[in-house]
Amino acid sequence: MIRIGQGIDIHPFDDSRPLILAGVRISDRGGLGGHSDADAVLHALTDALLGAAGAGDIGQYFPSSDARWKNAESSRFVAEARRVVEEMSAEISNIDITILAEKPKLAPFREAMQAKIATMLDLPAGHVNVKATTTDHLGFIGRGEGICAMVVVLIEIGGESERSPVEGVL
Repeated sequence: MIRIGQGIDIHPFDDSRPLILAGVRISDRGGLGGHSDADAVLHALTDALLGAAGAGDIGQYFPSSDARWKNAESSRFVAEARRVVEEMSAEISNIDITILAEKPKLAPFREAMQAKIATMLDLPAGHVNVKATTTDHLGFIGRGEGICAMVVVLIEIGGESERSPVEGVL
């Protein structure tokens, strides 16, 4: 059986923080505001994995009201979502990521982002795709106020899992 999950995350810019996307440090300034490290790509990836598993969303596992997640690395969120998927006896088949940002230009970081996520999830490099686009100066993204990440994930369940994907979560 195959299942698809979608995740979307948006963060405003915060010049006092480093910009981290897909676990890759893009710059030392001009980062994103948020409770954790504000990695919009990894937040959207976490939601996509949990969505494919039918296991809720990132806010159920890592609420911004919980001080434990203040400035936390978003790779921890992805690891937990991966655990949920694996407990279903499922495997991640492929990941497709689109980042909407007017600035900075992300093409030079595309391969590093793909490699980082592939390593994080123990996937072959060709199973992770990252694209970046602008909004041609339209809306809050076009005005340079923030970044949006959208992720689609395909998982394959090997056999019929005996347990619900949401049992045993945090």
